[in-house]
Amino acid sequence: MADRDERRPRRRSRRRAPAAIAAAVTTGLVLAACAPGGNGGSPDTPDATDVSTELTKEKVKLTIADETGFPLTDKLTEEYTRQHPNITFDINRDTFQNLTANAPRLLASDNPPDLIRLPTMGETVKDGLLADLDPYHKAYGWDSWPEAQLEPLRMNEDGVRGSGPLYQLGLGYSVTGIYMNTKLAGELGIDGPPGTLAELEEDLATAKAEGVLPIVAGDKDGVVNFVVQAAMNQYADKDEFLSWMYNEPGARYDTPGNRKGAELVRKWADAGYFPKDINSLDYFAFVSRFSEGKGLFTFNGNWEAANYQKALGDDVTFFLVPPEKKGGKHVAMGAANSFSVAAKSPHKNEIVHFLNWVHSDEKARQIVLDVSGASAGGDPDLPQPKAEAGSLAEAALEMSAQLAEEGGQVDFMANTTAGIYSGSIIPESQLLVTSKLSGKEFVRRVQKFYEKEVGKR
Repeated sequence: MADRDERRPRRRSRRRAPAAIAAAVTTGLVLAACAPGGNGGSPDTPDATDVSTELTKEKVKLTIADETGFPLTDKLTEEYTRQHPNITFDINRDTFQNLTANAPRLLASDNPPDLIRLPTMGETVKDGLLADLDPYHKAYGWDSWPEAQLEPLRMNEDGVRGSGPLYQLGLGYSVTGIYMNTKLAGELGIDGPPGTLAELEEDLATAKAEGVLPIVAGDKDGVVNFVVQAAMNQYADKDEFLSWMYNEPGARYDTPGNRKGAELVRKWADAGYFPKDINSLDYFAFVSRFSEGKGLFTFNGNWEAANYQKALGDDVTFFLVPPEKKGGKHVAMGAANSFSVAAKSPHKNEIVHFLNWVHSDEKARQIVLDVSGASAGGDPDLPQPKAEAGSLAEAALEMSAQLAEEGGQVDFMANTTAGIYSGSIIPESQLLVTSKLSGKEFVRRVQKFYEKEVGKR
């Protein structure tokens, strides 16, 4: 084990040297180290000597468990099989909720999927259900990828993310920001995206005064938290916030910065900047409202770039949430569309070859952008996929590159524990955005739930 430990990339102290985020970010998940729970690792996890980057010439069928409604794996596997006809795929789909709930059972079965969409690792690492991808990290030379892209995909033996072995990779990496209806903005005398939070608030007040809905959002399923976390990001200590998301001992959510961000959202609620029926609007409803031109701003991710472009044409722009002070660095949520390899998969070399191909093949990288609006990740020196000049997709790529340069990407707080999103963040945010809960009480309640899940470390 000592030799492997020496090869393993160590998590750097974020305080002393914040890692630069990949130009292709959203969140990468890297988990490196020995398989949990034993000396020498799990027998289902390949040692470095078992790893091959040369694709077999035998016929192999790979299985993927993915979410319903997301065609990216369909398009990627179709192209991969065209290039490598001996490798075919069987993709099984289920709802996000069912897939998340059933993942441990699927991974522990006698016939697990080779690859599974897994937004939250939970206990799967502790239970030895995921393959340690560190040997492939070395074999494929993934050390050329920004470590910050992979950091959220790592987990150590204590269940803390951000360090330890690499257990996931992304099929696309997201970036979030604000979409603005430029036609409405022009009618309101707003000549461009705000440069600071204060300027954003001025624009919100202008829209409200003129009878235009300032922020199109919905919270039936919790997605107003794109707004809530965006506000927190501008005040919070990024490293402290990430420490909490990664479940580090002693980390807290009820910090002064998070409280200040939550209080800002409560202030916006009091001012009437959100839809009156916000808690009855699910994700698709509020996306449709913005697409129909029924509001000035909406907080969302690059995955909606193509849809908003199709609906609004040239009357929409996309930009990073502005910092508190002019000239300040940007902070934004981003994450990997994270997938894990089953520890019991008999085809680890083949499925990891596919994962590496997604990050490195020119056609695969273009598919990721065209289908999902996300960047492909991987080596930032590789040519970026081509986006139409002036398009929202081009803006998203530029935003990702800017975050990479400024080291400003953070994970989604909804990914912190398996139960925190539905168990606390959604119900408490529904009270916050309807002026029934203070920002101070919001962060206190979320922290209390968090402690039930991870314990007081």
